[in-house]
Amino acid sequence: MRVRAGALKGQRLEAPAGLATRPTADRVRIACLDTLAPHLARGAFLDLFAGAGAVGIEALSRGAPTAVFVELAAPALRALRDNIERLGLGARARVIREDAPRAVQALARREERFAVVFLDPPYTSPRGTEALAAVATGALLAPGAVVVVQHATKSPPPPSPGVLVPWKASRFGETTLTFFRSPVD
Repeated sequence: MRVRAGALKGQRLEAPAGLATRPTADRVRIACLDTLAPHLARGAFLDLFAGAGAVGIEALSRGAPTAVFVELAAPALRALRDNIERLGLGARARVIREDAPRAVQALARREERFAVVFLDPPYTSPRGTEALAAVATGALLAPGAVVVVQHATKSPPPPSPGVLVPWKASRFGETTLTFFRSPVD
């Protein structure tokens, strides 16, 4: 796995050992970040269910000023922290070991705001739906934020969760990226 574009293009990324995580496929990650490119410089990036951090690191490489990575699994956390340290991203990246829905609530209570939120939950876990519902309250979204959910094509997220408005969907066989926007004000 490598960073595909931006300042860190070509840098190798460690992946966690075992089958507990499912790294985002390169073509899905490239398509996602190509779509998000105009939004990345607008503010902080939130990577929920971050795994080894490939999507958030790619966002930093392409111009996101900062990123917060939320991950709970120990093997993924080790790979994530190693990637951030090895690539010299410590000043722009923060790792939170927490359950994603709880992390969203805590970030909102601290009045942190994000221009882009990416969710890549385990496809069979209800935690993805709970995390999206927490994000969809809008409490941690900057005006006009973009929210992306990576999901199994046969299991789409709700069509208009909370304050979010559907924007587009991109299908890659068994995987789909569904994009939402938050209100501008």
